Amino acid sequence: MMMRLFYVWMALGWAGVAGAQDLGPAKSDPSVPKDRETILRIQIFLDRELFCPGKVDGAIGEFTYKGVVNYNYSHGVADVYDWTRVIEDAYRAVPVLYAAFKVKEDLMQYVDGTLPDKPEEQQAYKYMFYRSMGELIAERFHTDETFLAALNPKKNIEALVKGDIVYVPNVKPFRIEDVPKSKGFKEDAVLSRNTVVIDTKERMGAVYDPAEKMLAAFPITPGKPQFIPVGDWKIVTMVTTPTFRWDKQFLEQGQRGDVSFAIPPGPNSPVGILWSGISKSGIGLHGTASPRTIGRAQSAGCVRFANWDAIRLPTLVRPGSKVIVR
Repeated sequence: MMMRLFYVWMALGWAGVAGAQDLGPAKSDPSVPKDRETILRIQIFLDRELFCPGKVDGAIGEFTYKGVVNYNYSHGVADVYDWTRVIEDAYRAVPVLYAAFKVKEDLMQYVDGTLPDKPEEQQAYKYMFYRSMGELIAERFHTDETFLAALNPKKNIEALVKGDIVYVPNVKPFRIEDVPKSKGFKEDAVLSRNTVVIDTKERMGAVYDPAEKMLAAFPITPGKPQFIPVGDWKIVTMVTTPTFRWDKQFLEQGQRGDVSFAIPPGPNSPVGILWSGISKSGIGLHGTASPRTIGRAQSAGCVRFANWDAIRLPTLVRPGSKVIVR
C-alpha cells in the first residue's frame, strides 16, 4: 500500500509534470504564478511545511513543482497540479518574504577561505569549513550565492565581514552553530515507525507515517545507477558531524581501496552534517558539501540531501525506520 500511494504520482502523470527537462502540463496552467514574489512566498511556505522546493530563489523549477504536488497530495487536494490551495495557504502563512541578517563575530569561526579541494590536503584540517561567509549565509537561508547577490546588489557576497547586513529569504535558518557535535540518535517509539521512500528516478525522498500519510518530501541526489541499493532496508545508525573515509576506488567502483583519506567533520564534508547509515553496508542518507548539485549530480551509492534538509531527518525518522529504495 505504501508504494501504491507513493507512485500515485506516476499514475497521475507525475513524470510529465516534474521531469528535469520537461516541466509538463503545469507549465501553462493559469493557476501557476509568474511573479517572483509569489513564487518565493510559495517556496518559503513549502520549505516550512517540509515539502521542500530545493533552493529558495523565486524561480519555478523541477523541485518547486514537485513540492506543490507533494503538498497537495498530502493535504488531500483533488487536483494535485492545481496551485490555488498552496498560493492561498502561502499568503496566509508567509506575510514577510525577506529578513535582514547581520554577520556576527561568532560565525567567523566556521569560515576558512584556505580550505583546499583535494582530500589528501583536507585531512590535515580539523574542520571542513565554509569557504566564505556568503557560502555560510546561502546555506543558512536555503538558497545560493547567486540569489543572495541578486537580493544584495551593492554587497560583495563573497567578501562579507563582521557587521555587514544582508537581505535573505525568510526561512527557518539552518544554524550551523546549533548542530550538535557527534550526537547519535537512538530508536524512538514513534519516529522509528516512520518510513523513508527514496525514488531514484524522480530524485525525491519522502517520509510516511504508519498510517501512510506523507509527512515530508525532500529533493535528493541518488547514487550512480550501478550502485543504487534497490530494495528494502532499515536505518541502523544516525549521527551528526560525521568524519568521512574518502576512498577514490570505493566512490568510482563500489569496492574499498587501499588508499583513503580521513576527512574531518563540517558543512563542507562530502557527507555534510548528518550520516544515517542503512542496513546495506557502506550506504547512507546524508548531507552534502554542494547543495547546488542536489538532484543533478550522482554520488557513489548513497543518497544526498541538502544540509538544511538532512538536519531535519532526526525529527522524522530514527534507527529502526524502514528505507525503501526504488
